[in-house]
Amino acid sequence: MSVDKGIFRRNKQAETFDFHSGQRPAHWKSEEQIDRYVPTHCCYCGVQCGMYLKVANGKVVGVEPRADFPLNHGMLCPKGSTAYQTVNHPDRLTYPLMRRNGKDSPLERASWDEVLDTIARRFRELQAQYGNDTVSIYSGSSMTNEKCYLMGKFARVAVGTRHTDYNGRLCMSSATGANERSLGIDRAANPISDMLHADCIFVIGANVGECFPITTSYLWQARDRGCKLIVADPRQTPIARTADVYLPLRSGTDSALLNGMLHVIVKEGLIDEDFIRERTNGWEETMALVEQYPPERVAKVCGLRPEAIVEAAHMYGRANAALIYTARGLEHQSKGVDNGVTAANLALATGNFGRPGAGYGTLTGQGNGQGGREMGQKASQLPGERDVEDPEDRAYICSVWGIDEKDLPHSGYPATLMIPAMLRQEIRACFMICSNPMVSLPDQHTVERALRGLDLFVVTDFFLSETAELADIVLPGSVWAEDEGTVTSLEGRVIKYNKAVEPPGEARVDWEIVCDLARRLGKGQYFDFHSARDIFNELRKCTKGAKSDYWGITYEKIAEQNGVFWPCPSEDHPGTPRLYEKRFGFPDGKARFHPIPYIPPAEEPNAEYPLVLTTGRVIYHYLSGNQTRRTPFLKEMAPYPWVEIHELTAARLEINDGDWVTVSTRRGEMTAPALVVRSIRPDTLFIPYHYGHTQAVNQLTNPVLEPMLKIPEYKVCAAKAVRASQRPDWAKDIDVHELIEARKHRHELPMAQNKPVPTFR
Repeated sequence: MSVDKGIFRRNKQAETFDFHSGQRPAHWKSEEQIDRYVPTHCCYCGVQCGMYLKVANGKVVGVEPRADFPLNHGMLCPKGSTAYQTVNHPDRLTYPLMRRNGKDSPLERASWDEVLDTIARRFRELQAQYGNDTVSIYSGSSMTNEKCYLMGKFARVAVGTRHTDYNGRLCMSSATGANERSLGIDRAANPISDMLHADCIFVIGANVGECFPITTSYLWQARDRGCKLIVADPRQTPIARTADVYLPLRSGTDSALLNGMLHVIVKEGLIDEDFIRERTNGWEETMALVEQYPPERVAKVCGLRPEAIVEAAHMYGRANAALIYTARGLEHQSKGVDNGVTAANLALATGNFGRPGAGYGTLTGQGNGQGGREMGQKASQLPGERDVEDPEDRAYICSVWGIDEKDLPHSGYPATLMIPAMLRQEIRACFMICSNPMVSLPDQHTVERALRGLDLFVVTDFFLSETAELADIVLPGSVWAEDEGTVTSLEGRVIKYNKAVEPPGEARVDWEIVCDLARRLGKGQYFDFHSARDIFNELRKCTKGAKSDYWGITYEKIAEQNGVFWPCPSEDHPGTPRLYEKRFGFPDGKARFHPIPYIPPAEEPNAEYPLVLTTGRVIYHYLSGNQTRRTPFLKEMAPYPWVEIHELTAARLEINDGDWVTVSTRRGEMTAPALVVRSIRPDTLFIPYHYGHTQAVNQLTNPVLEPMLKIPEYKVCAAKAVRASQRPDWAKDIDVHELIEARKHRHELPMAQNKPVPTFR
């Protein structure tokens, strides 16, 4: 076998194989029908497990985990094991679609010239009449860094609009705000392997077992060597069942809990005074604030026992090295940034940074959720985490792009504020790629009105998503196996996808579509790219000297090192797996404490809506489900949403397993089968969010936004539940009981060491 551009090819004359490590995938000799093994990474979550795509006769026919990649070590979760099935799926879009006779006409087949010329002409017409900012670009973070970078440049240089943002606004923006406020750099502080050096791991608002299942192997290895585990979550998630301390807090009370734990740590003398004095600013104000959060007060706010808060604080504060991991449970709130800052406060006060097993990290949900938030597609950002309003950053990027500074637009609307701007007709056209807001945005009835009201709505996708169904023009793009490029994992490790096959039919690689459209807009000289490598090399130059510095990263170096951690300022630099060993990301090198008072959620239960609704992911699906709901095994395991409800609440409402339940909030209602469990707070309901149309839970969620970064409050709103009088139309012929029993068995596994289910207050 020879190596050609990172692709394994079978050598028919000799059974020898070589790819950097010299190892071959298992089972090669037994799979003579496979022509090539293409080394790449999973297209789903931020773990980005290494895998080989099996190619035969020009098609991807299977997948095999890579044992040589240091994060997954030859393991894949159910999504990764079936990811290849999207490549040749019969639902793939294979030619452009267009409505030729108005909004009510059907989508019809069209040529590439017709659709791209139409887009360019309509953009020009609308901008001539209403100004450049009447067009918006709405991008995503499940694309490569090259594509994310290109979308930001396309918005500002080809379209000339300030309104560019992406779907990471809906997941990682709170983490960004917290990281930047407290630590100065927006990246996880530690590689996942640092779990093996920790004495205590504190997971708050992160369902690691279902959302990042491969990382649990590190958690169990850490536990085997004596590491303590604390889990805070209103649901008893898989890892919570084995925790040393499980804190079933009320949704939306995370900052109160964290302040209460810090209160105990201060009182018990468990802070690291040398670290605070030498490496931080602002401690006195924060110490004064947490004085107001004794465990007794916090217990009433969070619905916990005071003794449990004290026990968790002792366990964390007495550890020589401790890690905190957060995710959307803590961040999907109207005070999501503040929640993240309180977690950082706890780590800073105990000196848990810059050492093996000591740190704070936000677990990234999208495949390129980390890289996508660094590449300049965000409303306020230029590549490298540069600030679009900073004169020096603007001047540098303009020098790379070859444009005048006066022609570079300033900050625009984040994605969540684009919707009301569409309703006001301030935005009249939108080019969307790699996003499905008809599933992912809250208050979807309003979202649908906004998208339907656009003068021109263009969607690039590889399936006809719930959002693409509303588009005036649909462009058939590529999946991850049909192009090469880099992504950045939840660790900050830059890795590379390798191309396995060509897009089907008339579908095209996404970056080629964007560059072609830029040429038709008269800006082709700024988009003279002939490969993903060309884009990456310009991206590297744009990030040179910035916080997220990719300058020293090359495709070859990624292959040689199995990924490179940024910042990497030169080609002879090895990369930076662990941040903050010597200094934080502020000019003075010191981290920042911020005193954060607890603020209740925007909606709290009352007599009309006595319960709390929260949402989240399950192991079998990814984000809006546009891909995984089309994968047979994954769809079979979780074909539709359900309502998790505690057995005490279910008994009071006369609801049994499998009964159809209508859940209502101030935005609307939906009906789904009940899953009666003991693994959730009695005051809380849970519905997974991977489903569309009338199965979409985001019909119900609260669109109130976090004030700084504008993330919606998905994780907590007031709700009520009643047994439904009839099934919804989509469920007329469904027998739910077998599925409910299977899911109930998974939820009700015995807890480790025969621990009783915690008392909920």
